[in-house]
Amino acid sequence: MSKAISAKVIKSSEPRATPIKKSDKPEAINEKKDGVLWLEPDYEQKGFKDMVEHSTILPQCIRAYKDNIVGFGIEIKYQDDVEETPEMAAEYTRAEEIIELLNLDMDTKEVFEDIIESRETYGVSYLEVLRNIANEVNQVEFIRDTPSIKKTHPLEPSVEIEYFYKGKVIKRMKKFCKYKQEKNGKTVYFREIGDPRQMDKRTGKYAEDGETIELSNQANEILEFSIGTNDYGTVRWIGQVLSVDGARKAENLNNNYFTEGRHTPLMIVVKGGSLSDESFTKLTEYMNGIKGESGQHAFIVLEVEEDENKVDFETEKTPAVEIKDLASILQKDELFQDYLENSRKKTQSAFRLPDLYTGYTTDFNRATAQTAMEVTEKQVFIPERISLAWTINNKLLNGYQFKYVEVGFRNPDITNPDDVTKILNVTERAGGLTPNIAKEITLETLGRVAEPYEGDWGDIPLAVSRGQVNAMNTANAGGTTGGPQNLTQQIDQAIQKAISSKDDNVIAVMKEIRKALVALDGKVS
Repeated sequence: MSKAISAKVIKSSEPRATPIKKSDKPEAINEKKDGVLWLEPDYEQKGFKDMVEHSTILPQCIRAYKDNIVGFGIEIKYQDDVEETPEMAAEYTRAEEIIELLNLDMDTKEVFEDIIESRETYGVSYLEVLRNIANEVNQVEFIRDTPSIKKTHPLEPSVEIEYFYKGKVIKRMKKFCKYKQEKNGKTVYFREIGDPRQMDKRTGKYAEDGETIELSNQANEILEFSIGTNDYGTVRWIGQVLSVDGARKAENLNNNYFTEGRHTPLMIVVKGGSLSDESFTKLTEYMNGIKGESGQHAFIVLEVEEDENKVDFETEKTPAVEIKDLASILQKDELFQDYLENSRKKTQSAFRLPDLYTGYTTDFNRATAQTAMEVTEKQVFIPERISLAWTINNKLLNGYQFKYVEVGFRNPDITNPDDVTKILNVTERAGGLTPNIAKEITLETLGRVAEPYEGDWGDIPLAVSRGQVNAMNTANAGGTTGGPQNLTQQIDQAIQKAISSKDDNVIAVMKEIRKALVALDGKVS
């Protein structure tokens, strides 16, 4: 009889390891140490406003940012430089209407000017965003009382959002903040821009699943514009706070001098005697009545009495009167001039602005002014415009899902006419200037819209056109044929002349023209 054989499965008693998965939402901890819900600013925001109002340089710097970042206007432009289609034109028109109707009380440009001014004053600014029944952004309102706004850190749970990117909708997980405004004993709550949940503006609570909040009680959204990474932003001149405060105190000291300063112009010294009572009275009357024409051509007589308290063994001396001028030691101008100037320069450097933008210089010419504008545009204002436009396109108007157009801020025309003249001269001498280019530059300089000429001839260089005309005239007059070949020879001579004069720009353009003529000659033959 065979023995029974049993089998056992032996496995590890340790629990099975859970597969590692990457989180699909941000996990960075962004809470305060004490666990409070509503965050407090790191600095007293109203103090920043007070410092700006009493500064001699901050208002100019803030105004320069306000006028140069958004002051040239908002524009709608195509994302790609392609031929316009009816669909593109319709989207362009719709975007124009949306921007123009975002605020009915003022130009939309002025709303963003206020945003810049508040941001540069407090380090942060807020825009209230309203939506229509279709959940589209149709109105924005600037919140003027910036210090009255408080916010939370990004709160759990993460919410799935939809983001339109290059023709497709992307879904992501994101945490959102809450905002509230406390003013005059009233509190109103707001959602962060893009939060798809309904919130009660009276309590700040989100609607539960299946719950609906009345439309009149639903919280609007807030779009935040801040400088830096702090919860409430940081003014860009935070490192110059001491300089700004010191400059204000120096100005107060100079102002107090006019009421509390010393104004003693001279000193009368009496040696070996004392001023008689009658002379003292006359001197007082003279000083009180010296103003105006009554004091002109007048003189004063001082009478001195001998000191009667002298002892007999003292050497007898005649009393003497000495008048010393003290005007030379009086303050002739305001104090701390160097300190005030250095303070201004340090504060202005925080904004990276040259004196030309703040009205503190008259020592400049066209060349220095042009250079200052070009450098400031490239390093300061253009990056600010790009950043602000990104926020508008990707946060404020992303729900419209624009495929062809985007919002931007216009740049000023800082083209140097002297540079344009030099370029045109080189191009014309090289034969590369076309009628369309000449027309475009001329009309844009005059502020008019330039439309290209009809026909291909507008894109043919003027030198080529003139050469063809000359060749045809020669042929009609009974000369040799082969105009393009003669013109090619002329260009070869021009190239050799340019090589001898080492004019590289002309050489490059002339060689391209020669290639075009050779190709044209091949087609003709």
